[in-house]
Amino acid sequence: MRFMMIVKANTDSETGRLPSTEELTSMGKYNEELVKAGILLAGEGLHPSSKGARVAFSKTGNTVTDGPFSETKELVAGFWIIEVKSREEAIAWARRIPFQEGEVEIRQVASAEDFAESDPTGELRAKEEALRAQVEAKAKA
Repeated sequence: MRFMMIVKANTDSETGRLPSTEELTSMGKYNEELVKAGILLAGEGLHPSSKGARVAFSKTGNTVTDGPFSETKELVAGFWIIEVKSREEAIAWARRIPFQEGEVEIRQVASAEDFAESDPTGELRAKEEALRAQVEAKAKA
């Protein structure tokens, strides 16, 4: 099972404050643990919302709004994607994140099997798998 551990934004992340050497060191050790356990698939920090944009969709078109965005508690500052056996294991890994304060949301990543009912012939799933194979091949090149 894949899970995304979503790091919620805070005032520091939204002002663009860079982590201290101590914070980077402890986070690096945590990331090493994830790698050694063989569960880390991806992990990144994000720039503040002032460097971002939102695209809102409606039946009549779409609208682009430039950041920054005011509701910090609704923003994402970074993430990890891990592959573990259960939700409980994902929670256990999240509890080990070396944060002094903040919040991390854990969400299971949907898999092709989750959409089987909407694709009874499997044709759409096969196309999606082919696209994913192309992405993986490009990443390895």
